[in-house]
Amino acid sequence: MFESEAAGLHALEQACAVRVPQVLAVGATEEQAYLALGWIELRPAHAAAEAELGAQLARQHRVTARAFGWNRDNALGSTSQPNSWTPDWVDFWRRQRLQHQLELAARNGHGGRLQQLGEKLLQRLGAFFADYQPVPSLLHGDLWGGNWGMDGAGKPVIFDPAVYFGDREADIAMTRLFGGFGPQFYAAYQAEWPPQAGAQARSALYNLYHLLNHLNLFGGSYLGQVESAMGQLLAQAR
Repeated sequence: MFESEAAGLHALEQACAVRVPQVLAVGATEEQAYLALGWIELRPAHAAAEAELGAQLARQHRVTARAFGWNRDNALGSTSQPNSWTPDWVDFWRRQRLQHQLELAARNGHGGRLQQLGEKLLQRLGAFFADYQPVPSLLHGDLWGGNWGMDGAGKPVIFDPAVYFGDREADIAMTRLFGGFGPQFYAAYQAEWPPQAGAQARSALYNLYHLLNHLNLFGGSYLGQVESAMGQLLAQAR
């Protein structure tokens, strides 16, 4: 996990967009694994930093690959995240994101209605991409409000990534799931690279992945929210 996180931070650093912590060392002893990062003193973020983050994230997303995925698997929190290179985005999202989480949920005892809804949704994913073909953009992968801050110079910083190349809208969707990003962030991003039609529906689809992950990490308190989200998505995919 630490090795893949270090690789993700290196990839984000090479994008020359948003600041990330410097990787000082990564390795393991007989008893422990470790990841040492350069210390960054964070301060409460102001509106100017939010706007700069939006613009810089759009520039990060301009870094692209020939396919979706990454050169190694990594983790979303403590959950395994497969990243095998795939030329088709719908296939990637179906197999390596939603189906993967649904299989983990089944192992955790969440069957029945959840799996039935999930199977139907996996079959209908193409409906959300009838008029939209995303490019493989370099993503942070876990961009919620707790994974960014402002340094002492007033510049934005991102950390704790789950990097892969995917639809840029997946990063933006995650910012809306738990809050922590103000209107200046979205305005600056849109000024650099506006979203395309249908982004709102796809946002719910992308955030389902994170809700499923929370179900697998934290248990049944998320089950109702996940099933409700699936029902709403199925209604849109008719």
